[in-house]
Amino acid sequence: QVQLVESGGGLAQFGGSLRLSCAASGSILSIHRMGWYRQAPGKQRELVANINTGGKTNYADSVKGRFTISRDNAKNTVYLQMNSLKPEDTGVYYCNARSKGSYWGQGTQVTVSS
Repeated sequence: QVQLVESGGGLAQFGGSLRLSCAASGSILSIHRMGWYRQAPGKQRELVANINTGGKTNYADSVKGRFTISRDNAKNTVYLQMNSLKPEDTGVYYCNARSKGSYWGQGTQVTVSS
């Protein structure tokens, strides 16, 4: 089992920045990839970015050049630095960890005002 705790969401203005954190605990050695997903009201959950144990990253086209995913292995934590925020970035952001199973955090709200 893997437990994920997210933090760092909140309210930002158009063009502003926020940083999300996701701390993993439990069977962390089994994790091979971690990522961030988001879900806007009335829409399906979508991938924002992920990073594997080798450090390879993958981003949704809509966030390339604005968001950066990174990981601190010593702290078992993954970060999502979000810059140049837009109102369409608004949603609930979920941390995900992939091992033998798929684990989700509780979600953190990000709201970007225009």
